[in-house]
Amino acid sequence: MLPELDPLLHSQLRLQIMSLLAGISSAEFNFLLEETGATRGNVSVQIKKLSEAGYIKVSKSFGESYPLTTCNITDKGLKAFDTYVENISKYLDRKKE
Repeated sequence: MLPELDPLLHSQLRLQIMSLLAGISSAEFNFLLEETGATRGNVSVQIKKLSEAGYIKVSKSFGESYPLTTCNITDKGLKAFDTYVENISKYLDRKKE
């Protein structure tokens, strides 16, 4: 039997955000916006969902005369991401059988 996939991470944009954050210590909102190619509103909504789940931590500050939003993946988020990758790999490995 194949494992269940985390429905929160089974969204393309949320998975993109988590993939980006898993490889770096932190990322500014504009970096995530550019890398995903999504709209500002959609990235904002998905960041909020990931934050509410405890998968990322969002810090807001004020940069050079503009607001600055920075995201970091949490230990819980990294574990969820690693589990998701492991589980999706089982789906792909099954195809080879």
